[in-house]
Amino acid sequence: MTKKTKIRDPQYRGVELTAHRVSKDALKIVKGKQRREWMDELPERFAYRCLPLLITNQAGWDLLCPTGFSVRWSGKPDLKSIKFKWDNNPADSIASHFGSGVLTFTPGYLFRTSKDHNLWVKGCPNLPKDGVAPLEGIVETDWAPFTFTMNWKITRAKQWIRFDKDEPICRILPFPRYYLDKVQPRTRELSADKQLQNQYVGWRDSRAQFIDDLHEQKEQAVKQGWQRTYVRGQNMQGITMKDHQTKLNLRDFIPAKN
Repeated sequence: MTKKTKIRDPQYRGVELTAHRVSKDALKIVKGKQRREWMDELPERFAYRCLPLLITNQAGWDLLCPTGFSVRWSGKPDLKSIKFKWDNNPADSIASHFGSGVLTFTPGYLFRTSKDHNLWVKGCPNLPKDGVAPLEGIVETDWAPFTFTMNWKITRAKQWIRFDKDEPICRILPFPRYYLDKVQPRTRELSADKQLQNQYVGWRDSRAQFIDDLHEQKEQAVKQGWQRTYVRGQNMQGITMKDHQTKLNLRDFIPAKN
């Protein structure tokens, strides 16, 4: 965490995330990265203009695939219905434990989090993969002396699906256990909050006008390219939010001192 990072709520200061290695073949862990190959390939790389997308890309740590391989599921439920083609030697951390087109990665760690914090185990966000989908789980890693696996469900039978070496195959994200239980959802008419309604209407009309100007190739809109109000953390009155976040400053996993 850099000196510029501010955590205002004492509840979340010093949250620990420890990966106890239980296998010599444990997967490599890295911080989430902004970059996506499919985003690089878009015209003018326009997806990088979406700040919520970029923040999500960085939110957590990724476990990387230890070797390149291809996998094919016959569509049957038995364990032998999945076949592998390995680039090099087979990896012990990759197998089919459950059959039915479920591919299993074993991270090789026993994770520990601070008290009352779970670990959200999920696929790497905004990284779609044809023919296979990550299965997610939330684990109570502040007490459980158990390891977990990361599983992918093959959705397209009788087709070879490719995984590359160092491809992110699992995202881990600490998550307060009782956080969602405290949320109080409700609906409300926007007209009940005049200030918010005025700001929304101002943004909506501004957005519609800007898109029309782009379609008509008006010089000022074309030169601007895209509206940056949210990226700058500004409301429709031009006031910049002090706590606006444009990137995450996650720490790398480092060896513990004891």
